[in-house]
Amino acid sequence: MSFEHLGLSNHLLRAISDQGYIKPTPIQERAIPIILSGKDVMGGAQTGTGKTAGFVLPTLQKLEIHANSSTSPAKHPIRTLILVPTRELAVQVYDSIKVYGKYLSLRSTVIYGGVSIDSQISALRSGVEILVATPGRLLDHIQQKNITLNKVEVFILDEADRMLDMGFMPDIKQIIQLLPNQRQNLMFSATFSEEIKKLANKILIEPVLVEVAKQNATSELITHIVYPVESGMKKALLNFLIESRQLNQVLIFTKTKRNADLLTKHLNNSGITSLAIHGDRNQLQRMQALNSFKEGQVRVLVATDVAARGIDIDALACVINFELPKNPEDYIHRIGRTGRAGTKGYAISLVSKEDNNELIGIEKLLNTSIQREKVIGFETDQSESTQNASSESQSKNKPSKNVRSAVSNAIHAKSDDLARQDKTRNSMNREKSPRKRPETHARKSSDDALFTRGTARRFERRYLYAQCIQQFVIINISHCSVLLAPGLILRLHDSGRTLQHLRPCAFPKHRQS
Repeated sequence: MSFEHLGLSNHLLRAISDQGYIKPTPIQERAIPIILSGKDVMGGAQTGTGKTAGFVLPTLQKLEIHANSSTSPAKHPIRTLILVPTRELAVQVYDSIKVYGKYLSLRSTVIYGGVSIDSQISALRSGVEILVATPGRLLDHIQQKNITLNKVEVFILDEADRMLDMGFMPDIKQIIQLLPNQRQNLMFSATFSEEIKKLANKILIEPVLVEVAKQNATSELITHIVYPVESGMKKALLNFLIESRQLNQVLIFTKTKRNADLLTKHLNNSGITSLAIHGDRNQLQRMQALNSFKEGQVRVLVATDVAARGIDIDALACVINFELPKNPEDYIHRIGRTGRAGTKGYAISLVSKEDNNELIGIEKLLNTSIQREKVIGFETDQSESTQNASSESQSKNKPSKNVRSAVSNAIHAKSDDLARQDKTRNSMNREKSPRKRPETHARKSSDDALFTRGTARRFERRYLYAQCIQQFVIINISHCSVLLAPGLILRLHDSGRTLQHLRPCAFPKHRQS
């Protein structure tokens, strides 16, 4: 079926053609005729299925009879209210309205928190037929009497499940009380919980269920992979996956804003350009980060669940869950950023023992078991069989003595060079300052900005660096098996006589010769 058979106007068909679309998606094919008929709709669709256009196009069609070029605000009352949970999603929906409604004399605007309210007041006072808003900022304008909702004909609640998760239910109830009783209601949700069904019963009147996939299902174009890993090795494995898979555009999710910032700092220090997007960033910072990511200026965008909604990126190949979400439904929304518009995608999760409960909840929601894969050197110690498999795999891949000897010599040469640089720097510092530092004084370093003192041959100092640039090898240093991968630097933490901690990290720029 083509868009011409859906009953859309020539103005809308022209705008659709400008975007290069020929055939509607399943959700659009089913929802548009029902919405045009004036019935209430309960829509269940995954992200990336064309859901936004599925309600924007028929809404514009219904409002076309009100289109006018008058400059009087009274001629442009709010006739459609679209509520969304986040700023990013608000901007995405507003952009869709501007794209498809560019040949119609209808006014629209978007309001959300985190930016100045003054410019929003100016746009509202000039009159708009379509208003896209987040609940909190909409109530701010209502309290300041900048908005009246008594002429609303269509009320749309998008991402209803996320609205409930974010605690917007009281705000939604307050807003609904200000709407006319006679109106069309549309509700869209990627997941269907009991709370969503209760909300639908309160808002919708004899709704038509439009569902293009099983409830709580994910796109068949997405490949799910779980990598078991110790929590302390997650950053190292993340670095390895990004470099070994040559991921030039990857979206990574964390549970908290603090962890998003820490992970972004780690990746940047490792030479992987990254930006964070979360609730503590103002709207300008969030939009700049998102645009930089879309334009390929940075390889990684680290996000929290709150900021994830509305991130719409063409052909995003991979989403990584650095931390699994507490709410299993959020997993569906996270991975919905990939596998969009008919393209394949990967949903990768780094799972430690502490994440097992979350993983069980996700697999129960999806009603399937997610594929597990192991990476040599990053296996967990959850079971004896895992340890045995790791030992066998390492034994099979162990290189010859000549290779190990060459790598070991390279390690010693690099470490000796670093030691000489340290010695020269310390001599210069002593010449500048008469005060002598104690020999046991160790320089402070962050988790990612690393320093070294001493030589590789004597394990009397704190850090040892090793670099291998040609092939995967395993060497033995102080009775420890060490995995070296191409382009990775290993930091070995020596506490006393034994090496107790091992993780890959990028070689500091100031150390390169």
